[in-house]
Amino acid sequence: MRVFLISILVFGTAFMASAESTWSVGTSTVQGRRVVYKYIDSVPPASTRQQLPWLTIVSWKYDGDKNDGMPPPKTDQAMIALEDALETLCDHQKACLEVYTGTGNNLKEFAFYIEDREAFMVDFNKALSGHPAYPIEINFYEDREWSDLAKLHQRTGVIWK
Repeated sequence: MRVFLISILVFGTAFMASAESTWSVGTSTVQGRRVVYKYIDSVPPASTRQQLPWLTIVSWKYDGDKNDGMPPPKTDQAMIALEDALETLCDHQKACLEVYTGTGNNLKEFAFYIEDREAFMVDFNKALSGHPAYPIEINFYEDREWSDLAKLHQRTGVIWK
């Protein structure tokens, strides 16, 4: 029982934040093109934000000029396969929270806040084992204030505490 309680205290914060998050969908305009966002619409507790200081952006640039900046059907299907794999990533990662995706203006982005970059990459590669190589980039930014998500929330009217 004691081990179970310690496990909840140590690992529970990220899992609870993920389990309690609800998602919303909204649009914005970037350089005259529509971008569709799926994002968590609640602000995670301060303890979760402190535990996860690294904003991690997985981005996929594509040519959507014939589709008003949105991905063409074949690319979209590959992106769905990638998204399905990434949705399981935070289930295996002890300190990881997916916070939004954005699609449009020739760019697909998946945004996570994580605790450890090396552990994230190990789990990322496991999640994509057996997948084809995707034309993606992964960038890490130290964002202890969670300013990236805060900016998205400001555009959608979510109040930060």
